[in-house]
Amino acid sequence: MLSKLKKLFKISKKKTIKNSSKSTKKTSRKKISNVKKSKIKPSKKQAIKRIKLRTSTNEELVGIITHYFPHVKAGVIKIKKGTISLGDSLHIKGHTTDFIQKINSLEIDRKPIQSATKGKEIGILVKSRVRHNDKVYKLK
Repeated sequence: MLSKLKKLFKISKKKTIKNSSKSTKKTSRKKISNVKKSKIKPSKKQAIKRIKLRTSTNEELVGIITHYFPHVKAGVIKIKKGTISLGDSLHIKGHTTDFIQKINSLEIDRKPIQSATKGKEIGILVKSRVRHNDKVYKLK
């Protein structure tokens, strides 16, 4: 008689476990689907629109960073468009870089200058590390 009870008890346990696992699977699927929906990335068109809006309103792309000297904390900018002069505010934006800084020092071949135009490579002191191919925007 005891063995019959054990068998019955084992069978009833298995049924409850199966039923409870089904319900947890359903709820866990719902939770996962909600998480996936909240992490939807914007499309490329939306990202491009955001970039155009940001740059067209108050910033103008003037160049890119070509080199960084860590000992003196200086970056080299290749000017692609426009001019850069002392006192201008620059927004340097890259994969991990993002800061705004006013220009206090501007040099070409270790000689201080007041302004530089398209095609020149200039050196500026920067407050944070910059990386190759970071974009340089001039604030209007």
